[in-house]
Amino acid sequence: MTWLVTGGAGYIGSHVVAALLEAQMAPVVIDDLSSGFARFVPEGVPLIEATLLDGATVERALREHEVEGVIHLAGFKYAGVSVQRPLHTYAQNVQGTATLLQAMVAAEVPHLVFSSSAATFGTPDVDLVTETTPTHPESPYGESKLIGEWLIADVARAHGLRHTSLRYFNVVGSGSPHLYDTSPHNLFPLVFDALANGRVPRINGTDYPTPDGTCVRDYVHVADLAHSHVVAARKLAAGETLERVYNLGSGEGSSVRQIMDTIREVTGIDFTPETHPRRPGDPARIVATGELATRDLDWAMRHTLREMVASAWEARQKAGDAYPA
Repeated sequence: MTWLVTGGAGYIGSHVVAALLEAQMAPVVIDDLSSGFARFVPEGVPLIEATLLDGATVERALREHEVEGVIHLAGFKYAGVSVQRPLHTYAQNVQGTATLLQAMVAAEVPHLVFSSSAATFGTPDVDLVTETTPTHPESPYGESKLIGEWLIADVARAHGLRHTSLRYFNVVGSGSPHLYDTSPHNLFPLVFDALANGRVPRINGTDYPTPDGTCVRDYVHVADLAHSHVVAARKLAAGETLERVYNLGSGEGSSVRQIMDTIREVTGIDFTPETHPRRPGDPARIVATGELATRDLDWAMRHTLREMVASAWEARQKAGDAYPA
């Protein structure tokens, strides 16, 4: 029996595949390679190059590989861009999830771990986000993730699907020097690219009500994240009951200036970030507790901020001319 990883050629998905292999749970990957890379998929792991919107191919993959469960990470993940591309976002994230669920019901695949997002919360008015914090998504991306959670819960009621959804914030670092984040919108790649091209990284907003005046966000290591996905999959397969949703958060967070200082220390590149005015809509602080996930999914912050930066920088350097192509 195998586990299908949708989006398994992407940054987070490839780490989940590696964690499944380490746990001796055979993975199969389906990915349209729109933002993932075939080289991120380990040799010997089947890679089906297809979109989730192709329901016949998805169902065939589930049947042919005798899939017992799905870890669903595929989707259009750029919250800011989703505002300009709402139809594309909904097609990929809502229709894609619906098509996957339809294929799972047809193939009688009973287990699902869903990659949700902190974007479902929007801008919380609390210092520490919990699973009961109200959801008020502020982008088509966040809305699409919340709708995905609803779809999954509805299918579970109708067809007995066993599931959980994992909401996480800023995923960083690398669990292997061969796997790295290529997002053009995430802080670490943005800073690394600026330094690699002789530009000065920038901070947007230095007058927030935080200890150093810059935004505080929740940064978690991708390998820690992948581990808890696999624990969730294993527990569902074992018949254990999980919560409908879990936050994978640090409980503390780090400021943008702390990130910049750590990058300067790790890379050995001396720079003073440019400071610019706040971006509209950027909240001062978004940090989540991971207490429920610690209880049920062996969730823990196993990496320091320095280790997160160092692993990401090592992978970026290792990629060399191959980054990001």
